[in-house]
Amino acid sequence: MNETMEIIVNGHKEIVPGNATLSFLIQHFKEYDGDLIVEHNGRFVYPQKYTDVTVREGDAIEFINPNIGG
Repeated sequence: MNETMEIIVNGHKEIVPGNATLSFLIQHFKEYDGDLIVEHNGRFVYPQKYTDVTVREGDAIEFINPNIGG
């Protein structure tokens, strides 16, 4: 992962290593919620697929933490 790319994470432009997987991004952005929901380009991704899904330039990632609230 020497090259970088720009993606959108939770609505913000971010520069990340090229060929990053969802699993890498979860660790990179410190998303440690055990109930984390991940969307890749508007589609739900099952947790067992996080290591298989490689992100590309311009992709949109949403990390949703359902346990936030009062």
